[in-house]
Formats: sequence, structure tokens, C-alpha cells
Amino acid sequence: MKTGNKDSNRSGILLFMTDQLSAKWLEIALDSDICQNMNRLKEEGVSFSNAISSNPVCMPARSTIATGLTTRGHGVLENGYRLDADLPTFMKALQGDGWRTGAFGKVHLQPHFAGLFPDYHKYGFDVTHITEDARGGEWLDWVKENHSEYYEDVLATIWPYEIPGFRDYGADGLNLRDKIKKIRRDYQWASTKFPENDPSAYTLPFPAEVSQTEWITARAIDFLEKIDEDRSFFAQVSYVQPHGPSSPPERYLELVDEDQIPPPAPPEWLEDPDAPDYFSDKEPKGGNWLHKRRCYFADLLHLDRQLGEIMEVLERRGRLEETYIIFLADHGDLLFDHGFTGKEERHYDPCIRVPLMMKGPGLKEGLERREMVQLEDICPTVLEIASTDLPSTPKMGPYLDIQAENIPILSGKSLLSLSRGKRVADWRDAAYSESYNAIWSVDPGDWARTVRTAEARYTFYPEGNGEQMFDLREDPDEQNNVVNRAEYAELKKDLRKKLMELIVMQDFPKTRRELFALGVH
Repeated sequence: MKTGNKDSNRSGILLFMTDQLSAKWLEIALDSDICQNMNRLKEEGVSFSNAISSNPVCMPARSTIATGLTTRGHGVLENGYRLDADLPTFMKALQGDGWRTGAFGKVHLQPHFAGLFPDYHKYGFDVTHITEDARGGEWLDWVKENHSEYYEDVLATIWPYEIPGFRDYGADGLNLRDKIKKIRRDYQWASTKFPENDPSAYTLPFPAEVSQTEWITARAIDFLEKIDEDRSFFAQVSYVQPHGPSSPPERYLELVDEDQIPPPAPPEWLEDPDAPDYFSDKEPKGGNWLHKRRCYFADLLHLDRQLGEIMEVLERRGRLEETYIIFLADHGDLLFDHGFTGKEERHYDPCIRVPLMMKGPGLKEGLERREMVQLEDICPTVLEIASTDLPSTPKMGPYLDIQAENIPILSGKSLLSLSRGKRVADWRDAAYSESYNAIWSVDPGDWARTVRTAEARYTFYPEGNGEQMFDLREDPDEQNNVVNRAEYAELKKDLRKKLMELIVMQDFPKTRRELFALGVH
């Protein structure tokens, strides 16, 4: 690959990641001009308006970003698998070329249930400071040591307390699980100013500077401050927010105007005679959607401030102009659209379409690209920026008449040509998204398979669980399932054919798991 175009002997790549942020919600925030730093990134860089998460749940999506492989290529089908640390990642490639690499916040290449102090050095990071959804580990211990007056308030925010690591926590083997349960049972979330607060969406019950979000930023800034002036670096700064429960500091909630928050798209499937049987046992989510959306947008505002602080550090150190900033989310959040919250197998737009913006040397400013982009494209993009490669697929024997370095190893393509304003003739015209079981299900009827083009979205649920199809040109809010309408028969036929092709191609290139060699008799 080694086709990067570096203007100096040093470069920087900043991967600024959010968790569970839909492109739709970011677009609303940017249009209302409340996220100034994200708007700056959009104005000074390239935005991809059709970026699709190929498996809209944390671990599979993040494993795809790191390896450039499809879900079946890396094998992390759903949350609960562990990404094989022997697989090549772009972080290892950068590290091998002398880049200084760091991970701050949520990486989630290992299951939370495997431990609250995960080791991510083996994936290619020199420096790590990790805090993830579970909130146990380094940040929690820092709070106890430095802000003990807020320790129990922080414990109250720990919702996945059934993780085994909380039953025998730390060197002293504390039973935090029972302590957390007791605190949460009696905790008063509502306040005089915000009586709507509840455990699913609340204003932060401790100062912003104690928050998980600002702790991540501080560790990332410390890393950037210590980088030698002539050293190339990669920093993955990855936040848990706005993943629920949304929990912004109070002052950010006050900045969000309720009048600019749109109401949820109705659950159209309730009255749809052609709705997939998959939806037949579902109940629309109720509750105070306005407060929860307001907290979500306030979390986004808080994250916008973190982006600004990091860019300020890069600018002060004279490294902003030579640094590529990639702004990305792993998947979206339905946030009460269509009667659902969360992500996974409900492949509506807020679930599978994610924000993706890039700024850096030689990239166009203020450019929007509407090509279909997938998370598989991030790894080859980083490799091209750095002018480096992943290891070639092993080849032995005379049977395969292809040089080892020419054997395909990645399913995605670099975004640099598009980001420089160039036309790429053979770019894909359709994106693919798939889901397996959520952690509370063993039903293969949940295994949604989706093809999405700029014009339409078609989803298939196996075991006779039905289909959905939406004409995105006429119906961008996906309110009219046209899967059985005669006038859409040819489009349906075309999309099903595309979907079959994409399902097959999820196994190309051949998986690198346990691969010894190609071309051997």
C-alpha cells in the first residue's frame, strides 16, 4: 500500500470516537449550531453522509475498525467475543513503523465480563488509560483516590454491576456489587431543577471535571503533550457517551433548547400489514423521550468541548495542521424513533448510519461525499495516511501464481482519494449491515441482513421472520414499508440480488484467523 503523501517526517492521526452516536442526531446538532468544534471539523474537512456500520453493536464494529475485516473475517460476531490479539491491526502496523500509539477511554475489543482492567497493549498500543461502559477500573480507582467525596455518587452510575469483577474488586477483593445495588436502590436521581431525571437519563451527580468523559480527555492530552516534536503519533480518544444512560453535566443540559429537538419517528410497523413477524412480539418504547433526547444532545455538547480542548493542544504544539483527525462512531442509537431505543438488529437509519468526518493535510475543506462508506474503510485509510502496510497473507508452494503481497487482505478501501475530491470509478454502490443475537437472545430470527443504497434500504429476517424495504428518496424517515408493493417489485429483486452478493462477500478476503498459508497442495 505505502502510498501516503506525508509533507514532513512526522505525522499525527487522532481517532476521535463516540459511542452510539447516529449520523442523524449529529446532523441535527450541527444544523442547530450548538456543536461549534464539530462544525469546525465539518467546515475544515470532509464529511461522509452515507457511512454505514457493518454490524451495529460495539465489539464487532470496533473490531472491524481495528482490523479492516468483516465480522466473519475477525470472528467477533457480537458482544461477548474477544478479538484475537494475533490478528493484524493498523495500530500494530503504526507501532511497528515507529509511531507512538495510545488508547484512551473505551476500546472494547474484549468483553466487559472478562474483567474490569483489560490489557490493550497487545493490540498495538504503547500507552493505555482505559475506562469503559462498566465504569470500574482505572477511572473508578482514580475517583476513590482523588475525589472520595463523590465516590458513592460514581458508584450509583454503575448500571452493569452484575459483571463478575465487581464481586471481587481490586487487590482487596471488595464486594462492590452489593454496595452498588444498595446505593442505586436508594439513590435520588431527580433534582429540583430537573425532576425528570431517572437512572436512564440524568444530570451528572458530580462535577464535570470528575466525569469519565473529562478523565479520558485529560489522559489523551497528557499523551499529546509528551509526544516528542519529531515523533509520529496515533491517539485513539474514545468516549462512552452518548451511550445510555445519557448523563451530561448540568450546564450542558441547560444549553440544549427543547424546541430544537424533533419528536420521534412513529412506530410505523404497528399498523403495517407487511411488517416482519420479527416485530410481532415487540412493544414500542414509551417514557419521557424529550428529557432523554435532551440529555443525549447535552452529552454531545460535552463531547464537542472535549474535541475543542484536544484541537487546542494540537494547535498550541504546532501539530494541528499535520494531524489527520477522524471523527467516528461505532453505531447509532434509535433514541425512540420507530418505538425503539438502542441499536443491533433494528436496521433503521439512526441505528446503522454513523457520522464520519476527516480533516488533515491535503484533504478538501467543506466537502461532502455521498458514496456508500463502511467501517471496513477506516483501517486502509489509516494505513495509506501512514504509508504503511499490514503483513502480507502467507503463501507457500508454486500452486498460487500470485505474489504474497498481492493477495487481498482487506475488504474495505482507503477514503483518501475521496477525501481529496477525486472520483473513484469502481467505488461500491451499496453498503451491507448485519446483526447476530443480542446478549439476551439466542434466536437466529434476530439475524438481520441489510443492503442499503443511496436510494433504498432492504432488510431480511431469517426463519420466516419477514422483510422490510423503504424508498429513501420518497420516505427518508422509513415510515412506509413497500416490500410487497407491485411498483417496487423490480427494485426489491435488485436489492435482494445485491444482498446475496454482499452476504457471500463477507468471507472475502479469506479470514486470517488460523491461516498458515495459501497455495499449498
